[in-house]
This record gives sequence, C-alpha cells and structure tokens, in this order.
Amino acid sequence: MPASVFSAAIDALFADPNLALDAVYRVGGTDPGLPVRVIVRRPDRVGEFGETRIVAETTVFDVRVSEIAAPGAGDTVEADDTVYTIQGEPTRDAERLVWTIEMRSA
Repeated sequence: MPASVFSAAIDALFADPNLALDAVYRVGGTDPGLPVRVIVRRPDRVGEFGETRIVAETTVFDVRVSEIAAPGAGDTVEADDTVYTIQGEPTRDAERLVWTIEMRSA
C-alpha cells in the first residue's frame, strides 16, 4: 500500500538524529507539553517593495500530522532551549503526513 510506504519513510526521516530533534509542543503556549520530533529549516524569503528586494530569515518546522492533529495560532514549540510561536496558517504536504509550520521566536 503506497500510503504505508510514505508513512514509513517519513517516520524514518523524523527518527534520524541528523535531521530531526526532540521538541515540546504546547497548545496555546501552556502546559501540559507534548513531546514531538521536528525538522527545523531556516530558509531566506525574498520579498519586493517597489524596486527594493527584501531578504528575510524565516524559521519553519516540519512536524508529523500523527503527532499534532491541528496546530494553530498561539501554540508554541520549544526546541533547542528556544520557544517559538506559530505564525501564519500551517499547511500539510500532499500525502497529509507532515505539517509545515512557520514559526517566530516567542
């Protein structure tokens, strides 16, 4: 079954200590915290304002849908001793296995 192959591949990626790390997810930013695994990315985003290009650093977390059913505004994730707050609307991948969540330092 293709879905189980994708799910197993995602689980393997999130289990890899070179790609993912342990974190704590908190609904509304309050306890109790839920242990999760996250893959952290920090891509630059390029925007334009008139003739000016603006490059902004961003922080994006990938989290398995199996660990967080419905992330939302005001929820936080603590990773590497830093607390991040969800910013914007989380999106899921095509297979609906991984949330991509834009974060900001709290």
